[in-house]
Amino acid sequence: MTGKFLPFLAMTLFFTTIGHSQQKAESFPEDFLGIYKGKLTIRSDGKDPVNISMEFHLLQTDTTDHYRYRLIYSDQPRNHTLIVDDVEKGLFRLDENNGIILPVRLIDNVLHSFFEVEGKLLTSRLAFYKSQIEFEILVTDIAGKTRTGEDTDYKIYGYEISTSQKALLKKQ
Repeated sequence: MTGKFLPFLAMTLFFTTIGHSQQKAESFPEDFLGIYKGKLTIRSDGKDPVNISMEFHLLQTDTTDHYRYRLIYSDQPRNHTLIVDDVEKGLFRLDENNGIILPVRLIDNVLHSFFEVEGKLLTSRLAFYKSQIEFEILVTDIAGKTRTGEDTDYKIYGYEISTSQKALLKKQ
């Protein structure tokens, strides 16, 4: 009986594995809508870290391909709109609702943005998981760049990180 049972067990395991691998993939942003809360840690040039409360809200609106994108730092809200340009290519825009609209790229459920403000380069990263988000912003001063690779045919510049903001936000 054991000889007849083994092929049946192998086939059952095979089809169970296929069934699990064919489950619906997560779809951004719909599968990550919600309210997330946690603590943001800010580290700046040799100063002691500062911890503040933080929330992130990603919610539907009445407009197709527009989502409420709300950041709340220590009870101070910043209301933005996330706009879908091409979900297949991961292309979005973040409208800060004040005339500033930044390009945003989704790669493997991580929203990336890179921009310059008053001589500083900033990169932001929001990694989305089932029940939490990793939030990170890094800041560098453009004027503080250093040149390296003097012996190369091209210019290479390094930038020292002056500020980091990092949070693990749990879905409520």
